[in-house]
Amino acid sequence: MALLRRRLKLVVTVMMVNLFIFILMSRNSSPDKNGRNKVRIPSKPFWTKMVPSSAYWNRQQQILDLHNNPILVSNLSSTELPDWLNGTSLTSDPCQPDIRVTTKVKDYNSLPQRFKDFLLYMRCRSYPLTVDQPDICQEPPFLLLAVKSLAPHFDRRQAIRESWGRAGTIANHTVVTIFLLGNATAVDHHPDLSEMLRYESTRHKDIIQWDYRDSFFNLTVKEVLFLEWIHTRCPGARFIFKGDDDVFVNTYRILNFLNGLSESKARDLFVGDVITNAGPHRDKKVKYFIPESMYVGTYPPYAGGGGYLYSGHVAARLHNVSQHVALYPIDDVYTGMCLRKLGLAPEKNKGFRTFNIEEKYRSNPCAYKSLMLVHPRTPQEMIQIWAWLSSPDLICQ
Repeated sequence: MALLRRRLKLVVTVMMVNLFIFILMSRNSSPDKNGRNKVRIPSKPFWTKMVPSSAYWNRQQQILDLHNNPILVSNLSSTELPDWLNGTSLTSDPCQPDIRVTTKVKDYNSLPQRFKDFLLYMRCRSYPLTVDQPDICQEPPFLLLAVKSLAPHFDRRQAIRESWGRAGTIANHTVVTIFLLGNATAVDHHPDLSEMLRYESTRHKDIIQWDYRDSFFNLTVKEVLFLEWIHTRCPGARFIFKGDDDVFVNTYRILNFLNGLSESKARDLFVGDVITNAGPHRDKKVKYFIPESMYVGTYPPYAGGGGYLYSGHVAARLHNVSQHVALYPIDDVYTGMCLRKLGLAPEKNKGFRTFNIEEKYRSNPCAYKSLMLVHPRTPQEMIQIWAWLSSPDLICQ
């Protein structure tokens, strides 16, 4: 009898649960007062109509975003593309001058020549290697020091070789140093130094040179070419420092910093002297002047181009994403744009002083012991500071 009661109680409980579920489902699917099912309809389209930007770079980025968006591309035929996108060819030779910019940039004729040159060749990302060191990373380095230099800067490169860029084994880690060069052409009134550069390369085997015009606005070209070089020649580098040839780098401090990183922190590392909430300079007298006809908006956070440190894993991701970001004439800003595209942000580290240190500390050896980078420094100062830091007699409080 007791068993029968328990079974009856269980059956009633199950029936009550099912009835409760049925009532809930009926309420959710019941029609509203007008007899219609309650279906939530978005108040606006998921995809908004693409409106062309008035600034040339922004518009080129919009075009790249469209062509790299498989959802949009699959749902749009060439006849459905708006006029400003239809007929835009990404397959024509990108290294031929793009004469169309002369009519697409409203104030093209009044721009300084450096802007005209940049705009004409903005799509070109591939230049031949004239000097290479294909075996320099045969043993994958722990730290690759990549220094942006110009052909005439022999003294800077030599000072770096004799100080912070000394290749080999430092603090039990393999360090490789390379110098990144383009062509210092007669167009920019440079003397022909090709024979001296050939001798330097033969002797030191650390020069990487491409056949393009080495100018301030082409530093971004140097950036994408370097990322391609890492991809093909040095993919095993654990960490990369990339900076100018007029900075002092405390290699000891960098290696110590890298040794203290956790595995997850090391994987996504990108640190430097980070600049935030910045935008283009509109003063024509400023070196970094960018007209409104070229770019509108603020800059993403970016690390000052004097020098920054990142992982080989991030380098590989930057190489991939750079193909989807239109070239911009300021290289450190461009790198910040690529990082944003990846969903990463550069991390500010107080050890990077791209705007120098207080004058009263510049002759104090201990001022450099905890820093990773100081800018600017002459070749003589590099050698002097390195001697200070390498001395076993240096004791700092």
